[in-house]
Amino acid sequence: MHEMDKKRNRLRQEAIIKSLALRNIEGFFAETKEEALKIALDIIPKGSTVSNGGAFSAREIGLIDAIKEGDYNYLDRDGAKDPELKKQLETDTFGKCDYFISGVNGMSENGVIVNIDGNANRVAAIAYGPKHVLFIVGMNKIVHSEEDAYNRAKYIAAPINAQRFGLSTPCGINGKCGECLMEQCICCQILVTRYSKHKDRIKVILVNEDLGF
Repeated sequence: MHEMDKKRNRLRQEAIIKSLALRNIEGFFAETKEEALKIALDIIPKGSTVSNGGAFSAREIGLIDAIKEGDYNYLDRDGAKDPELKKQLETDTFGKCDYFISGVNGMSENGVIVNIDGNANRVAAIAYGPKHVLFIVGMNKIVHSEEDAYNRAKYIAAPINAQRFGLSTPCGINGKCGECLMEQCICCQILVTRYSKHKDRIKVILVNEDLGF
C-alpha cells in the first residue's frame, strides 16, 4: 500500500469507527499487522473457544497461528481429517464458540459489512451463534457505499476466491461473474450486517494494510 493511501486511511478511520459505534459495533485501528495481532489477542481472553471462517486476513496478521499455538480451545475445521469431523466442528461453532474470527468481503465507510458465502457456515456464524465475532479488515476492503461493498464482494472477492478454491464456476474460469446457478456457486448466501442486536458482540479491527481479497 502506498504511503499516501495509508495517510488517507489514517484520516478517515476515526469516522469509520464512529459509524460502527452507531451500529453497536466496536471498532479499532491498527497501523500494522503486528499491532492488529496484539489488539486481537488483547480482545480474546486466554482459554476461549475460538473458531473461524476462511479468515484469510486473520491468517495474514498471524492471528490463526497464534490461536493454534496459544492457550485457547481452537476448533480447527481446516485441519479436520474427514468431512464428518469438519461438519461437527462447524456445528460446534454455534453452541460452543466464544469468539468467531472472520474477514469481510466488503465494508462501506458508514459501517455496513457485506459477506458472501458458498456453504454459508461463515455467514451463519456471523449472524447467530458464537458469543462474539471479531472481524479483521484491511483498509483495502473499505469502499464508499453499501452498494459498493456488495459489488466488491460479488464481483471482486468472489471470483478471486473461486479461483483460489479451483472452482469451475464462470468466475473461477474467466474471473468474471456469470450469475451462475450451479452446485459450485460461491455466491449462495449474502449477508449484510448493518447493526449488531447485541452490544459488544461484534468487533472490527481496521488494519492500515492490504489484507485478503
